[in-house]
Amino acid sequence: MTTPPKETALEQRGAEGAKMYSPSTARNRDLIRDVFLQTMPREGEILEIGGGTGEHAVHLAGALPQVNWFTGDPDETARASIAAWIAGAKLDNLHGPHAIDVTTPDWNSTLAAPFDGVVSINMIHIAPFAAAEGLFAGAGRLLRPGGKLFLYGPFSRKGVHTAPSNEAFDHSLKSRNPEWGVRDLEHGIEPLAKENSLTLERVVEMPANNFSVIFRKN
Repeated sequence: MTTPPKETALEQRGAEGAKMYSPSTARNRDLIRDVFLQTMPREGEILEIGGGTGEHAVHLAGALPQVNWFTGDPDETARASIAAWIAGAKLDNLHGPHAIDVTTPDWNSTLAAPFDGVVSINMIHIAPFAAAEGLFAGAGRLLRPGGKLFLYGPFSRKGVHTAPSNEAFDHSLKSRNPEWGVRDLEHGIEPLAKENSLTLERVVEMPANNFSVIFRKN
């Protein structure tokens, strides 16, 4: 495996052909899987938004054989990596890659609802806030009653960063792109949930000042 000199997303990633390897995914995929298994549906249809390298999709779909997992990413390089991971995994329940961009108006209107789950891992802080708005609007339409939206990543709480490192990370994100940033769970994200008939069900503290956040469709 060789490591390309360029930075992809917020980290240096390894690559084998089109297949990319994320160091952060290698560190947290088991922890995310364990919380996912405790809090999310174990059968039905799950849509992943912003699938990145594709590693989380393979890991989670492999742990959930009764779930049909649909993954993808708006970025062409990411989709190539996802396709390579899917081809190598040979999982009958893993599908994609789609090219959904949740900042596109009515992105969800062509998808067949309902879904049992929608998932977005480490996406809304490295995208414009319009991505969070679009994600919740889509989840509100696509999820069946009782279906769940799963988010993972850094959040501030009630206007306060949870650690100095998260505050520094927020400044770093905004220096890269003023539209990026660590989102506030209570002030920024919960209002989007309420607007789209979703209720905050559970917040799980994760290592490195991250959170798994689960919403339920009313």
